[in-house]
Amino acid sequence: MSKISSSAQVATAGEALIDMIAGTDGRFEPCLGGAVYNLTRALARQGIDTLYLNPLSKDRFGRQLAAALAQDGAHLAVPEPVLQVTSLAVVNVDASGHPDYAFYREGVADRATSADALTQACSQAESLELVCTGALALSPDDADTYLPWLAAQRQAGRTVVIDANLRPSVMPNLDLYRRHVLTALQYADVIKASDEDLACLALPGDNALAQARHLLKTSRAGVLALTLGAEGAALVTRHGQVFEAHETAPLSVVDTVGAGDCFLAGLVVAMLANRVPADWGWAAVSTTVAHELLGSAITSASLCVMQRGCVPPTRAQVVQRLAEVGVSF
Repeated sequence: MSKISSSAQVATAGEALIDMIAGTDGRFEPCLGGAVYNLTRALARQGIDTLYLNPLSKDRFGRQLAAALAQDGAHLAVPEPVLQVTSLAVVNVDASGHPDYAFYREGVADRATSADALTQACSQAESLELVCTGALALSPDDADTYLPWLAAQRQAGRTVVIDANLRPSVMPNLDLYRRHVLTALQYADVIKASDEDLACLALPGDNALAQARHLLKTSRAGVLALTLGAEGAALVTRHGQVFEAHETAPLSVVDTVGAGDCFLAGLVVAMLANRVPADWGWAAVSTTVAHELLGSAITSASLCVMQRGCVPPTRAQVVQRLAEVGVSF
């Protein structure tokens, strides 16, 4: 494993599953998915050497998940498949392209891991600079797996990026879920959240920017990347700076499955390119760098929503769209 993972810049930990996406005819189309899995593919397709830490199943779906990661250039920390089955998500997409999820995740492959296994894999990645997690990994049921691993990554000096990406409809105890998500976010250097995520967390503030500022003040993160749907996105820093951006051209949205994951990948790619340190945002930051981060993130998401399911763009596609369409600040 050390030979495979030694060159990885980024490690990802969290769910890999099959999205069963409902069509207009009532049939379901199986698509490779899971927020962290999508992020892993999106990072690899944009040229980042990425290590996926969780196991995958030996079943047909698991083989497909592994094959796509390999094709995109990502590495597996657990190359041997496990006996547990692949997680499933049933996805219904409404008229505006917004997805609603139901998950089947008992006794599944991507949860067949431990904090020690995740930490050991990262310790063998000699070039590892940054780790990412979020979404279903923030379930209280998996606290013993992910919280000690996150603590170990902070202690090792790696940048920790956490995508809130809440799934309240599948959490039986919403109050417990909120408290646990807020606990997990204490380990983040960088938080990514949507306006819907912040509203679900029931944070003080009469709008998403106010809620983002409150979350930063009550966490240890230096910056929060806030997605605002059709309104674009913003970077909010602990120092008090706010950078807002949106695409200059209208989008033809097919669906939004994986949009946030591709947004985060674009953000991380630009962070690495600009050598953004773990404490970025605690002091005043460069407007130029902030705009590069937002432009990369927004464009990556835009390319995703123009296709069905999550089909992450390549870096060349992102660069081309930035040159042709651009982002307004």
